[in-house]
Amino acid sequence: MAHTDPRRKKDLLVRLSRIEGQVRGITRMVEEGEYYVDILNQISAVRSALASVGHILLEGHIRGCVADAVKHDRGDESIEELLQVIKKYAF
Repeated sequence: MAHTDPRRKKDLLVRLSRIEGQVRGITRMVEEGEYYVDILNQISAVRSALASVGHILLEGHIRGCVADAVKHDRGDESIEELLQVIKKYAF
């Protein structure tokens, strides 16, 4: 995240803090024996929120690091790294 816009960084940190709170809420729900469907709905919300953070990070990496590497004739290695990240992230 060397080239991260400070506003984007702040947004990511706010999102991650919110996710952390959601996970603590799920823990509490399990401890208190809440209805499984309600817990599963919260897990789904956390997964969606994490996916959103991942998309923001991936877009920033592509628009920043990968684009810069392509401009400076380091595109092949950067694209290979990107493909590996996408494989891990998407599948």
